[in-house]
Amino acid sequence: MSPPPPPPPKNPRFRKMEECDSAMDEYHIRTYEDRDHEAVCTMFSQGLTEHVPAGLRHLLSCPQTHLLLLGVFLTSYVVSTSFLFSFGVASALLATGLICMKAAWTNYVREALEGDMLDIRRIYLEPKDCHFWVAEHGEEVVGIVAAIHPEDPSLRGHALELKRMSVKKSHRGRGISKALTRTVIRFAQERGYQEVVLGTSMVQHAAQRLYEGMGFRRVKELYPSFAAKLLQFYVYIYHYEVPGPH
Repeated sequence: MSPPPPPPPKNPRFRKMEECDSAMDEYHIRTYEDRDHEAVCTMFSQGLTEHVPAGLRHLLSCPQTHLLLLGVFLTSYVVSTSFLFSFGVASALLATGLICMKAAWTNYVREALEGDMLDIRRIYLEPKDCHFWVAEHGEEVVGIVAAIHPEDPSLRGHALELKRMSVKKSHRGRGISKALTRTVIRFAQERGYQEVVLGTSMVQHAAQRLYEGMGFRRVKELYPSFAAKLLQFYVYIYHYEVPGPH
């Protein structure tokens, strides 16, 4: 009697999903506790700061930057007739722009740490239909995410906003971000909300792939400041339609 044929190879997509589920067995998602505060703030700060180089690359590659530097160089040359002086003025302007771009990220992190992240319990756990979760590996906090009422008044009552998503660099690629996102979606669904919304900058490519892969739709682009508008630096707004009855 011949042996049974070997089972057909699994679809790579399903194999990858099984690997992610297996990896997530090592992790546990739970409600934030006050003892997590230092680890949570450190992870949030480091997670955002690592995007500074991408922001600087955008500034250097932006056509508006090139036109501005060329205009300043030519104007300086007409006034001074000195190539070296004109090059120095343009270089100083570029350096100032890079410093300002880095400062913008630093200021955003500082404002968050002095704002909602200063008292996570009061902002995210005490209000109705808001929450803050951490992902644990053993006793180490390796991921965070929050749900809160959107700032946009038109979304109040039918949408929750996903905020402060971050995963420790050494633990990425194991499905933690997806699990945290699903946690927010399930939280919104259980409370009868129709949508989950979020914003992420144009240089956070991994976050964009994650959200789009999970069914979020990019609905609009916003400029966080006038300087960002000049440099065509967007914040992308995503919406996710929560399944089931509301």
